[in-house]
Amino acid sequence: MAQLLTGHLLRFVADPFTAPIKAAVVHDTHGAIRIEDGRIAAAGPVDTVDRTDAEHIDLGDRLLIPGFVDAHMHYPQTGIIAAWGKRLIDWLNTYTFPEEMRFGDPTYARKQADLTLDLALAHGTTTLTSFCTIHPASVDAWFEAAAARNMATVAGKTCMDRNAPDGLRDTPQSAYDDSAALLAKWHGTGRARYAITPRFTPTSTPDQLEALGALWAANPSCAMQTHLSEQRDEIAWVRDLHPEASDYLQTYEQHGLIGPGALFGHAIHLEPRERDLLRETGSAVVHCPTSNTFIGSGLFDAARTITDGITTGLATDTGGGSSFSMLRTMAAAYEIGQLSGTALHPAQLLWLATEGSARALRMQDRTGTLAPGSDADIIALDLSSTPAIAQRSGRAENIWEAIFPTIMMGDDRAIADVWVAGERVARTPEGN
Repeated sequence: MAQLLTGHLLRFVADPFTAPIKAAVVHDTHGAIRIEDGRIAAAGPVDTVDRTDAEHIDLGDRLLIPGFVDAHMHYPQTGIIAAWGKRLIDWLNTYTFPEEMRFGDPTYARKQADLTLDLALAHGTTTLTSFCTIHPASVDAWFEAAAARNMATVAGKTCMDRNAPDGLRDTPQSAYDDSAALLAKWHGTGRARYAITPRFTPTSTPDQLEALGALWAANPSCAMQTHLSEQRDEIAWVRDLHPEASDYLQTYEQHGLIGPGALFGHAIHLEPRERDLLRETGSAVVHCPTSNTFIGSGLFDAARTITDGITTGLATDTGGGSSFSMLRTMAAAYEIGQLSGTALHPAQLLWLATEGSARALRMQDRTGTLAPGSDADIIALDLSSTPAIAQRSGRAENIWEAIFPTIMMGDDRAIADVWVAGERVARTPEGN
């Protein structure tokens, strides 16, 4: 049977970074979404949406929006989130690499995949993009867990053939072979999309980057995800490893790892040539604000990057990021925007967390929007989820004043309901 969700409705009809906010967003105070066969059949004012043969679910004053889209995270780091006191290189050596060694065990990998996906759903995130480990079993565990929940996801085997511990290194050939086999198994299966995944230049030799570039050239519908210019000491390391390169991005460019579908996490400290090339090639960068502050990476200038025409997504980057919540991630993006001189509007923050990230993933036709034909990944926000938020939103004179306190102070308690591909799901993770 079809479902009819009614409540407040927020729909984007244009990019709020390029169009005036009033022209980019439609707020239906009495709105409805009709779901048929897991997809959105219609969305708009309640009197314009067909009610025929539909189960009616009245959400009252809840705000219906697309489920959040997390464009960069590491499910193998769920267990080490909020680990104290390290910057990037020390973080990898002290926390990340020892934890990733455990993911050769398929049972452990599946346990962590289940936990991560349930935590994401509890926080209203319905689409995730994750790095796995070098172990093919970690990739299978992730996609199997996502399929069990019918969640859209992008992920891939992390490839490293240098500057990593024994047991976490592969080779150019095994990276190619494993990635090719996993790609053939998972890409386009259900809601799964594969991402060719070199961790970053310091842990992949030119031969490995060349092999992965060749694999991507043969499979251009896949994504390619990696890291770029996260910290200045990382950039210095790349310069030492590759003195022949004009900049960090060139170490990817010369191996074909740039273009539509490329996802560069962080990209904080970019040279002018890198900014121009990212824009010209249609590559995407992903803003990870809680991670950037937690491990001391720097301040990403989202407003400038987007104004420059570079496709930009938003992400938790757990576990370097310190929260599973895209609400907290939006709040951090706002705070960093203030420090960078631009206060991002609540509409811009919500767009980055939904359709903007979906566009970075080249998935905006299926997720991140309430457009007819999109998969019905939907959340209902409670804009009065705590006493502190309720007293502030109660003073609101417009929808943005009502939403902004939830962006800044909200957590999983603000997620009143979640639908994944039209199925209403439980919000509480099962835990360990």
